[in-house]
Amino acid sequence: MEPIEVNAGAWYLRALRVDERVDDRPALLAMAQDEDSRRYTGLRGVVDLTTAGERVAASARGWAQDTCYGWAACEPSTGEMLAELTLRDLHLDERWAELGCVTAPAHRGRGIVTTSVGAVLRLAFADETLGGLGLHRVVWRHDPENAASAAVALRCGFTPEGVARGAGYDQRDLVVLARLATD
Repeated sequence: MEPIEVNAGAWYLRALRVDERVDDRPALLAMAQDEDSRRYTGLRGVVDLTTAGERVAASARGWAQDTCYGWAACEPSTGEMLAELTLRDLHLDERWAELGCVTAPAHRGRGIVTTSVGAVLRLAFADETLGGLGLHRVVWRHDPENAASAAVALRCGFTPEGVARGAGYDQRDLVVLARLATD
């Protein structure tokens, strides 16, 4: 699938980029250097601009292969990347995926992720005939100590389902929540 841009009201969501106009690598690297981001997200492999570029390239492959759709949540006037959202572990044939996000430390607490998650969910659950993905279920998992992630999930209508023991980074437990198209 070609990347889909999403209007999230005060923000817009676009594919990750490295080109003559936009370079998301510095923002990804800054997020990866944040202690909370390293602890709770998959940004651990981003250690320099080269590995940040590899993440951008992997995101493009995910779109092309329909395995992971990634967006940069951006400031509309500048295109600055403020957060990253991913619909990963896509199972389009079974109509479900997992949603994850990370916010740049300087932009936390502004509602960027909550607003952007809502926009991604509308796209995910919208019927394919209307340009949506036609998903039935979206999963959200977070470390039990990540209060910010828990709060976003609950604000966005995810329902707690249980704990996946030893399923996270460093074999940490993960709280599992989900939202259905019918919720």
